[in-house]
Amino acid sequence: MMMQVQLSEMTQFSSTSPLRKILFDSPSLRILIFNFEPGQEMPVHEHHADSQLAFLVLDGEGVFTCEDSDTAIKTGSLHVMPVSEPHGFKATSRLRMLVFLAPPF
Repeated sequence: MMMQVQLSEMTQFSSTSPLRKILFDSPSLRILIFNFEPGQEMPVHEHHADSQLAFLVLDGEGVFTCEDSDTAIKTGSLHVMPVSEPHGFKATSRLRMLVFLAPPF
């Protein structure tokens, strides 16, 4: 069964912490949207799982940290990596991104 999500309607933000919402969840794939206000972050962390992580920046700018390296991210940036690598995000503007986990853990 096909599912449709209007990403243009997923524009809620929280002043206290990044907003996270699961858009799709199955045994083989999980899709989430994260909305960050400027200065909000997800500290560097890792997951002990054999899964892949992909994130696509829908709007905004920020900094992606992977292990010890920082990379500027902006609208249209797509990154793919093993979820077991240490990673984190910090928004420098309002930032919206899709996150894909395959398989979910």
